[in-house]
Formats: sequence, structure tokens, C-alpha cells
Amino acid sequence: MSRIGKKAITIPSGVTFNFANNKVSVKGPKGELHQDIDPDFKITKQEDGSILVERPTDQKRHKSMHGLYRALIANMIEGVSKGYKTNMELIGVGYKATAQSNVLELSLGYSHNVFVAIPSEIKVTATQEKGGNPTISLEGNDKQLIGQVAAKIKSLRKVEPYKGKGIRFVGEFVRRKAGKAAAK
Repeated sequence: MSRIGKKAITIPSGVTFNFANNKVSVKGPKGELHQDIDPDFKITKQEDGSILVERPTDQKRHKSMHGLYRALIANMIEGVSKGYKTNMELIGVGYKATAQSNVLELSLGYSHNVFVAIPSEIKVTATQEKGGNPTISLEGNDKQLIGQVAAKIKSLRKVEPYKGKGIRFVGEFVRRKAGKAAAK
């Protein structure tokens, strides 16, 4: 039984919700998002301005997708009303990041710079504070897309466990290993 799927989703003011032909459309101050839904599922509006996702049967397939669709719709509504932001930091000697329009240029200790094309739906900024690590900030209304782009950037230089060098999320904890000298 999906506990997440049973929860009602509140729609804030300024956000319009539309469900037709198995397609959910959400429009708000931060943009517009669309998501295809399984035709078996029903989405009903309630009197208090909230919506409810209902599954047709208790089949395993319907149970597994019930919470998923509810979470996707809730993320869409939050994205178009508030938006999402992810901050990443580069830790390592000589690591740099610069962003021009939607191209992110990274210097990660390789023999060449790495260029990453960022989708137009995401706004990217790179900052370098004196005495601090370079940070990359991703902003947008689609939580899935921001997570996917952040994972791609992070995969370019994974955090290594001995010195902690690499790309990580701000505030992420990396477990450090002892080197050879500590083994004796």
C-alpha cells in the first residue's frame, strides 16, 4: 500500500493544473511542465483546491506506480511555484569553473578543459570566492532535469576517498580513507 500515493497534493495560488488525455500540465510563475500519466490512473480535484491520484486496482504494477506519479506531480507543482536549486563545489588544486550562456567550462586537472552543454531550461552560474572553492549553481523548475545534469557534472571528476578531491554537492559528506602509512 502506497502511503505517498494516498496523500493529497495542495495547489498553491498562481499555479494552474490541467489533466487531459493522460497528460498532466502544470503552469506557474516559474514556467510550465508536462508529464504523461498511465491511462489507468485517475486524478481528481477536491473542493479545497487539492488534487488526489487514484489507482484503479491493487495490482502490483498499479501499486508501484501510484506513489511515483503522485511524487512526480508534486515535484512539478513545487518546481513551477518555487523552483529548484542545486549547488556543487570543486575541490582540488587548480580546479576552475566558468559559465557563459549555457556552456560550462571546467578545468579539472586533465590535460584539456571540459565543456558541458547545459539545457536551455536550466540557468547555470559559476562563482569563485577568494580563498574558497569554485561553486556551480544550477537553477530551474524541473527537478529531474537538474538532478540529471548535476549527476553528469559530478561524474566528470568523482570525489576520491584519500584526499577528497573532485566535484561534490555543497554540504555532502565524503568518508575519507587512511593512506598507506596508517596501515602499518
